[in-house]
Amino acid sequence: QVQLVESGGGLVQPGESLRLSCTGSNDLKYTAIGWFHQAPGKEREGIGCIRNNNGLTFYSDSVKGRFTVSSDKPKNMVYLQMANIKLEDTGVYFCAIGGVCGSDYMGPRWDYWGQGTHVTVST
Repeated sequence: QVQLVESGGGLVQPGESLRLSCTGSNDLKYTAIGWFHQAPGKEREGIGCIRNNNGLTFYSDSVKGRFTVSSDKPKNMVYLQMANIKLEDTGVYFCAIGGVCGSDYMGPRWDYWGQGTHVTVST
């Protein structure tokens, strides 16, 4: 059973930065990892992903230019660097593996999910 664990969430103010981390019980080196955001009362949305075998990344319009997905393969970690955070970025952030990550597309179906980490943006 694959386990994913997110960390790094917390309380931030608009305009600040935050880095979320995701690690897995299996080797993430050759897989695609997706990041998802679920705002309060809304459906979960794919916001970015990375193909760890070649570094290809995709970002949704809502985070493009503000968030960056990267990986540290020796540490088996994937990160979501959040910059210029907005109030609407509040919610739970999940990482997932086993889905499709393309240059202009992020698949909706992913096989394994973490439990999520909470980010609250407040003034």
